[in-house]
Amino acid sequence: MLLAQVCLVCSVLLVAWGMSSILTRTGHGMIVEEWHMESHDHWGRRLMSSTPDNATEVKNCTEPAIREFPDDIFTNAERKSGAVLLHIIAALYMFLALAIVCDDYFVMSLEKICEKLNLSEDVAGATFMAAGSSAPELFASVIGVFITHGDVGVGTIVGSAVFNILCIIGLCGIFAGQVVLLTWWAVFRDSFFYILSIIALIVVILIYSVCCVLFYGYLFCLSQVKSSKVYSRGSVVMVDEIINASPPNYRFPEAGLRVMVTNHFGPKTRLRMASRLIITERQRLVQSANGVETAVVDGKPDIENGNVPEDKTTEEKESELTSPFRLPAGCMNRIKWLISWPLLLILYFTIPNCAKSRWERCFMLSFILSTVWIAVFSYFMVWMVTIVGYTLGIPDVIMGITFLAAGTSVPDCIASLIVARQGLGDMAVSNTIGSNVFDILVGLGLPWALQTMAVSYGSVVMISSRGLVYSVVLLLGSVALTILGIHLNGWKLDFKLGVYVLVLYAIFLCFSIMIEYNVFTFVNLPMCQED
Repeated sequence: MLLAQVCLVCSVLLVAWGMSSILTRTGHGMIVEEWHMESHDHWGRRLMSSTPDNATEVKNCTEPAIREFPDDIFTNAERKSGAVLLHIIAALYMFLALAIVCDDYFVMSLEKICEKLNLSEDVAGATFMAAGSSAPELFASVIGVFITHGDVGVGTIVGSAVFNILCIIGLCGIFAGQVVLLTWWAVFRDSFFYILSIIALIVVILIYSVCCVLFYGYLFCLSQVKSSKVYSRGSVVMVDEIINASPPNYRFPEAGLRVMVTNHFGPKTRLRMASRLIITERQRLVQSANGVETAVVDGKPDIENGNVPEDKTTEEKESELTSPFRLPAGCMNRIKWLISWPLLLILYFTIPNCAKSRWERCFMLSFILSTVWIAVFSYFMVWMVTIVGYTLGIPDVIMGITFLAAGTSVPDCIASLIVARQGLGDMAVSNTIGSNVFDILVGLGLPWALQTMAVSYGSVVMISSRGLVYSVVLLLGSVALTILGIHLNGWKLDFKLGVYVLVLYAIFLCFSIMIEYNVFTFVNLPMCQED
């Protein structure tokens, strides 16, 4: 599974590099000396450079974000000779680090906070749980606003949104192994508010300045997305269809697990219950195939007495994979454990695991420390990706749309794929769309609101790349085409739909890269590069 994630992220980077190389050879390079400041003034943009506003230095290129980070130990020539591979490996390792700290510590602390605040499952899932899955994108946006002062954060949010809606749904359709039925109301409701958030982002980019519109827009979406009776009936029908589709009569605990994977519960709870349901179903099938009967206690099956041995096995496996002192079983698990061992060791000694009973009261400390580590890992992630893009001649916004977006979204992709293979299509699709709404409205709105209201009151955050508005319009079009494809396919997630949306994702990447390289029209100055 780890190898598949690495291959997926690297393939997206390879596409970006290949397209950039082709466009550079055809005359759309990093910098063209003939482009003068008249074009710059025409678009009314301000270069993101360290030069003061009253300085007279004028450049006909955009300052790269690499100059906002510490100097690299390698020169640009050394990186082009092969040292850039070390930076790619470092970026991939930061993706792994973010996945570990988010899944094992940050999300667990958020669950404890929701329990202490007595939040309902829908509110918790739409706020704190969404923050848990979208934390890398949020911090990448924060770094883009307060450190690089460029478009890498916006590019990451837009690219992640496209990756979620197209690539994740496409992979789920191809590798689900079955035809998964979707509930039209759930997809329509989530897509409606997602389209509203995209339109808000287009308006913000078009007016060149940013305020707290997006953040307030997210609050509006939260006030509208409530657990309605119509939607509840749709969820119950989905569970009934799943149960009726399987001949065996499920006992009460198994039926309870199937109920808890509906949209009445938060994303983390649904994912856990789906995993337990998968394990229970597999063991039942294995036992029935081998002629093994379920243990009976006091005249009742053991599972009806509340004893589910699979849960204990699951917890043991999870502790093996997250503990730096226990070698897990299985060859691939051991390889992943060895690769992530330094991260497991550091996090084990610096963050209290509030999932364990002895640290349960330290959930706020776990939340604060995990947030600090997410910020640290995100900083190094953006730093390494910026160096890779500068070395390969790929603009920062393209690296955000492709490499950063894929790297931060792959864990969600794998989780959605596992769930979709069990026939839970609504859960997979709703999670991707809901995460996108949070990414756009909070991932961009929160740092922009902090910059314009707290850090520098009355200031504006400039969007450097004019091409981003075209990418966001393409995002809006991709959402519309995806919903249209799902409708024409009879609200079924299958192989045909998967291929269709993956083709849309490839088209989006190609057009976004060509737009940033001014292939169709002049949208922004090229990125400066030194020999």
